[in-house]
Amino acid sequence: MASRARVRAPELVGAGGWINTGGKDLTLADFRGRTLVLDFWTFCCINCLHVLDELRELEEKHRDTVVIVGVHSPKFAHEADHQAVVDAVARYEVHHPVLDDPALVTWKQYAVRAWPTLVVIDPEGYVVAQHAGEGHAHAIARLVEELEAEHAAKGTLRRGEGPYVAPEPEAGDLRFPGKVVRLADGHYLVADSGHHSLVELAEDGETVVRRIGDGERGLVDGPEPRFSEPQGLALVPAGLELGYDVVVADTVNHALRGVRLADGSVSTLAGTGKQWWQGSPTSGPAREVDLSSPWDVAFFDGEVWIAMAGVHQLWAYDPVAGTVRVSAGTTNEGLVDGPVDEAWFAQPSGLAVSADGERLWVADSETSAVRWVSRETKTVHTAVGAGLFDFGHRDGAADQALLQHPLGVTVLPDGSVAIADTYNHALRRYEPATGEVSTLATDLREPSGAVLVEGDLVVVESARHRLTRLRLPEEAVRVEAVAHRTQRAATEVTPGALKLDVVFQAPAGQKLDERYGPSTRLLVSSTPPELLVSGAGADSALSRELVLSDEVTEGVLHVSAMAASCDDDPEIEYPACHVHQQDWGVPVKLTAGGVSRLPLVLAGME
Repeated sequence: MASRARVRAPELVGAGGWINTGGKDLTLADFRGRTLVLDFWTFCCINCLHVLDELRELEEKHRDTVVIVGVHSPKFAHEADHQAVVDAVARYEVHHPVLDDPALVTWKQYAVRAWPTLVVIDPEGYVVAQHAGEGHAHAIARLVEELEAEHAAKGTLRRGEGPYVAPEPEAGDLRFPGKVVRLADGHYLVADSGHHSLVELAEDGETVVRRIGDGERGLVDGPEPRFSEPQGLALVPAGLELGYDVVVADTVNHALRGVRLADGSVSTLAGTGKQWWQGSPTSGPAREVDLSSPWDVAFFDGEVWIAMAGVHQLWAYDPVAGTVRVSAGTTNEGLVDGPVDEAWFAQPSGLAVSADGERLWVADSETSAVRWVSRETKTVHTAVGAGLFDFGHRDGAADQALLQHPLGVTVLPDGSVAIADTYNHALRRYEPATGEVSTLATDLREPSGAVLVEGDLVVVESARHRLTRLRLPEEAVRVEAVAHRTQRAATEVTPGALKLDVVFQAPAGQKLDERYGPSTRLLVSSTPPELLVSGAGADSALSRELVLSDEVTEGVLHVSAMAASCDDDPEIEYPACHVHQQDWGVPVKLTAGGVSRLPLVLAGME
């Protein structure tokens, strides 16, 4: 086996302490003799949730030789709350130890620049690989097998049970519910995400009438269906005969499902059950096109529009033709308005249609924004929100108001929009007529959606596992304004020439796939746009010379990289290929003493 660079792994330190260890504090010494995979994640990040799913098979297959440790490194202020991290570990069924690192101490020690990042440490305590983004599970699995063989031969491998201790289960009818709709008979249908099912509740919002789904993860149609963390729900409009009554965004199954309420039977409408990757089809027969973490759905302009959180886009499903297509967004993550095919979103997670059908409101969670799509002009506009790195709780004029990772929007009778301001534990309101933002209610625990009922709002309190009915107040709640920026320290760079290097090393036994042209792609842009004098745009090379303005003092470099690798064996007729991809938002500060080279590790070692 080829020799590797040997870098001693820094200690694991986090002020929040350890989760899923039965109360025990762990150190690197506790993992000696095992291969350790550190997963740097934050629970707002859809790509991090994808990686959690990618790692489940590895975790199970190598349970006696590999330990996965999540290092939770917050982006939003709410994510530095220890109880919120505990809730997220339970919500996403994380079955390994998690270090809560609210001050990003371990993040900085490992020189991490992006969520998610995976770091592999060998049984002797040395870092042997680093991977940013999604799509690396196969490479890590190959490396794990090599390390297992190598250290078994050296006598430095220690087999046995890992340090994971499962928490005590909590009983309840709902577990981290997502969205809710009100049925014609006054009942509620709730996406019971943590139980992988739908629950019909009586008019009191508490009494269970029936459950659709058996509580186990799966993609199963028919009278005994299975879901995987369903979120969004949309009622089929009256008069539209489709054979089902509700469309469900079945998030972790990467699918849309249809539910017939008469008997609870379920059918798959769109998606293959596999996650969409760059280069996959973006339109076609709905059952033949991959989707990526659909989070909400709404009937708009004659189609079912989908908040496709996993690729930062809006898609549309035509229920009559049975087709899907991209309807807005470019897959680039950020806040850019304009024509639908040029706009940028960042993890859209909630949808609502105006009473006149002319606007589709969007909760764009990672930019802490509320956006809207015009049916007539096919353009995207921002009502509230400043971008990926600015968030908080501030009322007043929309152009300076702040939200924190909202997940839901609901249109109110007067045309204003109620916002489930999830990480502020609040219900907010945006009034288009005045351009003002106000607070309707506080002390909600991670609200994720709401439905209007006889002038009141029934809110999904996701982290309290319940529905809460609120009377809309005549006056706004007064809240002390707070503003935040992400904790990540800006990289000091020199004005003028800056060499950008994306580091990518194909996994062992693989090579770059050049059969049909370049197998790599690099896209660069900036906020503000004036930061980049030259070097913006797309190209195939993973290295690029940038020129930064000497008139801009700080900003963010947006870097998106992709590489495709395939089995390097001429005897294999149909080689397996894998796509590696990651988006970085790198805060930079321009100073005379700054660095002139910016390395970003996609896969390998710098």
